[in-house]
Amino acid sequence: MQGVLTGFAVIAVVIGVGYVLGLRGHLGPQGREVLTKLAFHVASPALLFTTLATADLSVVFSARLLVTALSTVAVAGAFVAVGVVRGWGVGRTTIGALCSGYVNSGNLGIPIAVYVLGDASLVAPVLLFQLVLVTPVAVTILDLSRGDAGGTLWRRLLTPLRNPIALGSLAGVAVAASGFEVPDPVMDPITLIGNMSVPAVLLAFGIGLCGSTMPLRGVERRPVLLAVALKAVGQPAVAWALASGVFGLRGPQLLDVVVTSALPAAQNLYTYASTYGVGERLARDAILVSTVVSVPVLVGVAAVLG
Repeated sequence: MQGVLTGFAVIAVVIGVGYVLGLRGHLGPQGREVLTKLAFHVASPALLFTTLATADLSVVFSARLLVTALSTVAVAGAFVAVGVVRGWGVGRTTIGALCSGYVNSGNLGIPIAVYVLGDASLVAPVLLFQLVLVTPVAVTILDLSRGDAGGTLWRRLLTPLRNPIALGSLAGVAVAASGFEVPDPVMDPITLIGNMSVPAVLLAFGIGLCGSTMPLRGVERRPVLLAVALKAVGQPAVAWALASGVFGLRGPQLLDVVVTSALPAAQNLYTYASTYGVGERLARDAILVSTVVSVPVLVGVAAVLG
């Protein structure tokens, strides 16, 4: 259980630093906005590029990826269905769907994979799936829902190429697929910039908690509860059913996919919500609550399947 506790402790400390910065006003009234824009427009695209440019794309064909993809689609689809019925709007529903199925595979998933599963590469399938497919699709929907893509079909089709997150992901995949090795003088500064992404996201999240009301209150209560239920319980349950019942995974392989599916919602979803100005409270509360709830869930999964 050390990996679970270590991963959460690291995140909590950095978010706590952000909270103190916001409380004392050291970064000024625009501190959170600056960090969010830095992460979205510069650091995160750089991180996505460096991660994918050196990735082994063969993991795309693994059974683990199919379980991850199907479980993500299932819980995100459930949220979308409720969102359509309840009239929550395209942007807000998109953020809620992401909070229901987009796991924290990076800054939390990697340490948990190392300490609980014994191999950091086991998070690669979910990481690649989210970076290559889920992120570009989601930010394109958010762009289109905001009306930034213009009225022509051609401009709408080119929307992903104007989004820094999608562009960084697609560029990284292109480099990995081509087998081209980016020279160190080019890759090193991109890597350095990308290393700012996770700290910037966590610090901005911490600053955003300052002066905020307690979660699970107000108009976002129901969407948050739905997203957290789908993320913390629904997704690992679906992953377990698919992995064991459909793909016949057993032992360590079954543990791998269920643990990665039980990870909480990723902090960078708050960056997307803040950047597009939609579902910010929904993202903040869903991330916070799912992170807390996922601790006993992950411990329980490791104890039962480990």
